[in-house]
Amino acid sequence: MLVRYKGYIKYSSGICAKLERIGGKMMERVLVVDDDRSIRKLVEVYLKNEGYSVDSADNGEDAVILVEDNKYDLIILDIMMPKLDGVATCIKIREKYTMPIIFLSAKGEEIDKIQGLTVGADDYVSKPFGSMELLARVKAQLRRYKKFNDKPINKNVIEIEDLIINSDTHEVTVRGEKVKLTPKEFDILETLAKNKGMVFSVEKLYEAVWKESFAVSDTSIVVHITNLRQKIELDPKSCQYIKTVWGVGYKI
Repeated sequence: MLVRYKGYIKYSSGICAKLERIGGKMMERVLVVDDDRSIRKLVEVYLKNEGYSVDSADNGEDAVILVEDNKYDLIILDIMMPKLDGVATCIKIREKYTMPIIFLSAKGEEIDKIQGLTVGADDYVSKPFGSMELLARVKAQLRRYKKFNDKPINKNVIEIEDLIINSDTHEVTVRGEKVKLTPKEFDILETLAKNKGMVFSVEKLYEAVWKESFAVSDTSIVVHITNLRQKIELDPKSCQYIKTVWGVGYKI
């Protein structure tokens, strides 16, 4: 349960989040999660002095609640915490969210850094740390995140490695070169690309593209796949894009 009052959100667990604006514009918002109150408060001071809005939690479970109910631009997350440690908290957050996560830890071993980065952290700061190092890392991560998220997203353009498919213009580019496809070749490629990772049987792919029932003797899909591979693959015998799943069908 939560209650909103005077720009704050107060949760039944006692954790508190504040809504802040400067000149009508939302401040960049950071969540600090550390069971050490002195570290938590120190990081809050560093960030607030730089103009960031800061919320905090002393364990992973409360952090997950805050992330579910608020929009954060970045999270600073301690690894060793009660209830839910930093690694488990990071995994839980990464199920839904993509904001940068910086791990804090007193551990200095390489294995801990590798583990943190493997589960979805973007950076790692070892305790003890100075304000300049921490703030530099925070600013760098926010710059990267903002640059990526400020890009306009065209849902009708599919990019898979060096393959670009534009559904609006019916154009396909591979390794920077435009490729001429027939309408059916384009439809087959687009169907596979829009469902990346999904395996289509010959029958299912035919019906998705032709919008009619598949005849067992029809070899149209096989012929079109062969032609597509000749046009978009560097080596049609070792396919980078259109892969055969033997006995099942095709996928990208």
